[in-house]
This record gives sequence, C-alpha cells and structure tokens, in this order.
Amino acid sequence: MEAPPLIGRFAPSPTGTLHLGNLRTALASWLSVKSRGGRWIVRIEDVDRPRCDASVAEAQVRDLAALGLESDEEVIWQSRRDERYRDALERLHEGGHLYPCACTRKDLQRLASAPHLEDGLRPYDGACRSHAWQGFDAALRFHLPEGEVAWDDLALGPQCDDPAALTGDPLLFRRDGVFAYHLAVVVDDGDQGVTEIVRGADLRSVTATQMRLQEALHLSRPAYAHLGLVTAPDGSRLGKRGGATGLDALRARGVRVEDAIGWLGFSLGCLDHPEPCRAEDLIRRFDWSRVPPGEIRIPESLA
Repeated sequence: MEAPPLIGRFAPSPTGTLHLGNLRTALASWLSVKSRGGRWIVRIEDVDRPRCDASVAEAQVRDLAALGLESDEEVIWQSRRDERYRDALERLHEGGHLYPCACTRKDLQRLASAPHLEDGLRPYDGACRSHAWQGFDAALRFHLPEGEVAWDDLALGPQCDDPAALTGDPLLFRRDGVFAYHLAVVVDDGDQGVTEIVRGADLRSVTATQMRLQEALHLSRPAYAHLGLVTAPDGSRLGKRGGATGLDALRARGVRVEDAIGWLGFSLGCLDHPEPCRAEDLIRRFDWSRVPPGEIRIPESLA
C-alpha cells in the first residue's frame, strides 16, 4: 500500500503573542516535514472562544509568515467546526464511550483548553461514571479504557503512559456548549490527515489520552515529538512574559528576523553557532537526532 502523505501542523491558541518557544516549535514542525518533502499546515485552536481573540490569531499567522513558515493549505479555525465535533460526540456515544459529568462550573472551565504542566494537571477520579445518560446538553466525559499506551517519540525516544493516572477521563464537552481541547484536536488532526505532531514537552502528559480517543474514533495515530521548553535566561517560564520575545518586541530592540531564525536553528541543532539565515536554509540540515534534549535558555541578547 502507498504510504499516506507526510503532513505536519502547528496549532497555536490565540491567547497571546507567539514567543520564541512557540516559534521554535513551529520551526521544528516545519523543518521536520519539509526536510522529507511533506506538507505543513496551520490551524487556529480557538475552540475555547471566551479566551481567544481573532486579531491575535491573525497576528500569529503574520509572525509565522515573517519567518517563512506559511501554511500549505487554508488555515482552519476550530471555532467554525462545531458540527464536526458534534458528529464525533455522537460516534463516541454510539460506541458507549461517553457519560455525563456533574462537576462544578469552575472545574469544567479549567478543563476546556489545552492543559500544560504549569496548570497543575490533576487526573479526574471518575466520580461521575455511574451517572445515567442525559443527552448531548450535559457536560460529557470520555471513559478511558484501562491499560498503558506506548509510542516512540521523535524527540524523547520510547515512551509509555497510563492515561488514567495522568488525566483520568477527559472532559470533551461543557454544559455551556464549549467543545473541549482533547476532542477538537483529535478530530481536527484526523480530518486534516496529520501524520506528525510537534509540540512542547508540557503537553506530553496528555498524549496517551489523545491516543485513546483516536482509537475510539478509528483514527490513525500520528507520530509525536515533544520538544524541551524554551526558558528565559534565568530558567523561568516564558508563558506570562513571552511577549518580550515575540517578533515585534525583538524588532523593536533591533533584532532582525534573520537573527532570530539563526538562533532558533542553532537551538534545534541545525547550526554550530547562531548566525543570520532564512528558514529554508535550515531544511537540509535538520535531523531529529541532532535536536538537543531538555530545556533551552534564551541568551540575554534575545531576552
């Protein structure tokens, strides 16, 4: 059988400026597929609409283009795909995988968006599993099958997790009508034929859970690569201070786009030292075996 086309994706949430950590992930994803003749797509993960801003998403797409990273297909917005997510919920219900959840509104709001390590991820204890079906207007969870899930991570090597111990049964739908991150990302990757997902190591802990959802929806499993996070020079997270390392802020301090790309390429093992370049100059030099493991600190000159 002919192998499926190689398709990578970058899917930012439009809640803030893309900082150097986000841009490093985008570049790694782009280089990984382009070095093997594949296609690369951008998706806007704005399923949690109250927290997202369309103007921020448009700025993110412009920043990616400034680096030379442009989607090979039309950019997809999750906020316009409710019908596909509803279809997926119906298929999961038919397969006996869903049950209603009576957790508090605060808990449900916290679990709608993509979880990260700094959010204090805690496994759900299954307290609502015995609840009788109430229809699609209730908050809904996915009943995880028992057992471990193994995969070979392109960046981390062999991995094995028990999703029940890491996330517990994930929330897929809030009673206020918001589809949750886990459902949207799995459905979108399946619909777009994504074969490779590159993202930060802070999302590694949800990978096995998403693989279980892929199995329940009869979707192919993509390859995964979880990059070490980019930190400030003092080792602190970029999350709340990331705007200072966005392209606009860097330009305002006299840092050219070519200089930023050079450091990003160096941080991914494509260059022996940072030097100004274009993204396309790095394609033939990219190899996962040369990507440094663990966290990467931004130099003072870019902080």
